[in-house]
Amino acid sequence: MDRLESQLKFLIEIDKMKNVQRQTLLADGSRRETDAEHSWHMAVMAMLLIEYAEDRDKIDIDRVVRMCLVHDLVEVYAGDTFCYDEAAKLDKPQREREAADRLFSLLPADQGTELRALWEEFDEAQSPDAAYAAAIDRIQPLINNHLTNGHTWRGGRVKAHQVYARMERIRHSSPKLYEYACNIIEENIKKGSLSE
Repeated sequence: MDRLESQLKFLIEIDKMKNVQRQTLLADGSRRETDAEHSWHMAVMAMLLIEYAEDRDKIDIDRVVRMCLVHDLVEVYAGDTFCYDEAAKLDKPQREREAADRLFSLLPADQGTELRALWEEFDEAQSPDAAYAAAIDRIQPLINNHLTNGHTWRGGRVKAHQVYARMERIRHSSPKLYEYACNIIEENIKKGSLSE
């Protein structure tokens, strides 16, 4: 298979992201968000909110945007795992590794290696780029849950301490965004969308 055919095959395959539904609703509450919508929204948020990143001088925003766009690609095969479902998370790493093997092998070797490396870096969240991208990955659904009166939290019987724990990743990457997230959590506790 020549290079162009491999690239097109991959692009057609990742079109399936448009059908992978997440637990979170769109901000208007009209329906569940897809992985493709989440990734696009994250990429735009990352660009606009970079000024609040703690290590912004060390962050390559182009790499962050690329991470945002590829971080959930494996879910075309592995599916979306609800972040508060402890049982479903047990085999998530294995499912996603197997999906990555299958998906990134569709590309020419150089591009497959590059995208997989970005995906793995995001997953480890150790570099400044990945830590910031992971922070955005946490705050995007938090905002949508807030705007939909805690729809996903209420449906999943999520407790405030679980959301606080999930937002911990934001604390070091962006104290300002972490403060904003904590304010959202407190507001949702007061209005009953999250229980203590």
